Amino acid sequence: MVNRSPDEVLRAAEAVHESSNEIAFLECLLNDLHINGVESEAFAETLFLAGQAPTIPSPLEQFSILPLIPMNIGHLYFSFTNPSLFMLLTLGLVLLLVHFVTKNGGGNSVPNAWQSLVELIYDFVPNPVNEQIGGLSGNVKQKFSPRISVTFTFSFFRNPQGMIPYSFTVTSHFLITLGLSFSIFIGITLVGFQRNGLHFLSFSLPAGVPLPLAPFLVLLELIPHCFRALSSGIRLFANMMAGHSSVKILSGFAWTMLCMNDLFYFIGDLGPLFIVLALTGPELGVAISQAHVSTISICIYLNDATNLHQ
Repeated sequence: MVNRSPDEVLRAAEAVHESSNEIAFLECLLNDLHINGVESEAFAETLFLAGQAPTIPSPLEQFSILPLIPMNIGHLYFSFTNPSLFMLLTLGLVLLLVHFVTKNGGGNSVPNAWQSLVELIYDFVPNPVNEQIGGLSGNVKQKFSPRISVTFTFSFFRNPQGMIPYSFTVTSHFLITLGLSFSIFIGITLVGFQRNGLHFLSFSLPAGVPLPLAPFLVLLELIPHCFRALSSGIRLFANMMAGHSSVKILSGFAWTMLCMNDLFYFIGDLGPLFIVLALTGPELGVAISQAHVSTISICIYLNDATNLHQ
């Protein structure tokens, strides 16, 4: 054994192999490994015998997707996972908030905090729609407001969700943010075709371009146009994962120093602890501001689709 005294090796061996010839013990050991995996006592004792330290939980474990209700249909995997649960919780929270604020025919003449929040969200969306989308009448612009408002509200409540202990950050996974951004991108493209017909494709070829250069310019215009969906998904995913991981790492570091039972470590713990407290506010602000950034981006893309980059 590596760097182990004979007594330590003996105690570890007894812990793992004390009744290895009994079927009941082997079944218990197998169940422990099957249920707890690398966090099981048997796995830790085995690493100890091999001269390795037990594995330390990764700060990225908070982003693990766990199946809550496994469902397999043939070779397709339709399990109900923790992202699905928290997306439903976000949807339920928004619906309950709007229901309680608007029940009995509307809100109070003197709004409370929740009614003020709903009114703030309702009044926010028309402003970027009017500012960013040009060339259309006010009535036509406001047709986009309900759709953009739903996207903004869902992002506003979904992004900060990961700051709550033992919750899950839905937008920390690239496939989820990519799916959201691509669905919005497809919808905006359909709006462009609906308003301009096949003339919508003219954005990829400026007027007066020589014919030999046309294929290259079309390709150069289509690539950044299609990368809008990719960049939107990457931006949201990167901001959520990086910020939440930083808070998790510093929180774990501060907690480890706090548990050292040493005055020196306790005093040294104040630095990471203050950094965690200082980062919590900006991280919450980043999570909320991403909803605003996404809304502005959607309005800009809608303006390009309806006015053909004019």
